[in-house]
Amino acid sequence: MRDANFDEPSNAVVQSVQFHRNAQLLMTAGFDKKLRFFQIDGKRNPKIQSIYVEDFPIHKASFVPDGSKVVASGRRNFYITYDMEHGKVDRMSPLIGRDEKSLESFEVCSDSRIIAFMGNEGYILLASLSTKQLVGTLKMNGSVRAMSFVNDGKELLSIGGDGEIYSWDLRMRRCIHKGKDEGCINATALTASSDGRLMSTGSDTGVVNIYNREEFLRGVSKPAKTLMNLTTTVDIIKFNVDTQLMAICSRMKKNNLRLVHLPSYTVFHNWPTVKTPLQYVHSFDFSPGGGYLAAGNAAGKVLLYRLNYYDHA
Repeated sequence: MRDANFDEPSNAVVQSVQFHRNAQLLMTAGFDKKLRFFQIDGKRNPKIQSIYVEDFPIHKASFVPDGSKVVASGRRNFYITYDMEHGKVDRMSPLIGRDEKSLESFEVCSDSRIIAFMGNEGYILLASLSTKQLVGTLKMNGSVRAMSFVNDGKELLSIGGDGEIYSWDLRMRRCIHKGKDEGCINATALTASSDGRLMSTGSDTGVVNIYNREEFLRGVSKPAKTLMNLTTTVDIIKFNVDTQLMAICSRMKKNNLRLVHLPSYTVFHNWPTVKTPLQYVHSFDFSPGGGYLAAGNAAGKVLLYRLNYYDHA
């Protein structure tokens, strides 16, 4: 389709791309310090607005699941929120009692109440979205490399540089299971499907493991499938809405985005082709109805693809 951000391409790497829950709004963000919003119709994709945040190259931006706000982070000891309804940018002060210089990596809980930031020395920092205060910490043995909320935000998965996967009960704030990611020397990515059935990990060697999460919690540490299609660091893994598709990507190599068919655990070999102009993909997202895939690259473009299997965007 026409590029999602054709109306106003980014002047820097597109670090974050995400569809709003209503499926018609797409947000892009990156090092040019701008949040941009586009209405996605597949034909014109008009820009709705852009917000400039002074002295804040954006490393990550994410809609709060209820769609009311955007949380954005950078290599700073504070983060910002953008109120969608009132058009207001708020700078959140540093988390009291912590000395992290950067809050650039985070995940927002699916109940829209908690943000989990990756802290120093294995700490995961839990902050309240309403009070903006630190409400708790979780401590891993190694460093924290990736996180994913599951079970409607009641649990959090995290993985350390040492390849240990932790399952946390957030109501009791304690680890309920710990297991090794098979064959992993240096973990770089972790995500779970929206139904919590599957989880997937990635490492700096390009290996992607897919696990049945319930079996993993019972002690079955063998992956359901190991994919070796990437040869450089796995940066992003995402499942689509009905867990029929998964996408994996590495930022270090050109056109290094792959789609995985999940019931069969096979990688699609007919896309991307040699002519697909993905370039260096730094971010991507599936739309809530499954009909679109948007991919942001290092050249500031957000490419838009229609997945015809799905009727709705």
